[in-house]
Amino acid sequence: MSRNSWMDEIQKNVSDLIARSPAADVQRNVKAMLTDAFGRLDLVTREEFDIQAELLARTRARLDALENQVKRLEAGGATSPIPPAPPEGDLAS
Repeated sequence: MSRNSWMDEIQKNVSDLIARSPAADVQRNVKAMLTDAFGRLDLVTREEFDIQAELLARTRARLDALENQVKRLEAGGATSPIPPAPPEGDLAS
């Protein structure tokens, strides 16, 4: 047996041993445990968070406009009509 083939054989045996060792099972078990734990937490996806942040920003802008309009009304100034609210769930506007 040549030196290279002997080293290749040892490397293959070590790789096979590691693949069948408890270390591979531990990695799979830890991953499954973390996935389960994260699933039970009250977390949101990044997409859900971004949608809610955009909705909050639009709501805040509308509230600011309404507050300004109320101040103008209280001061007796002319007002412009309130812009219509976008339909529910429409995030494009």
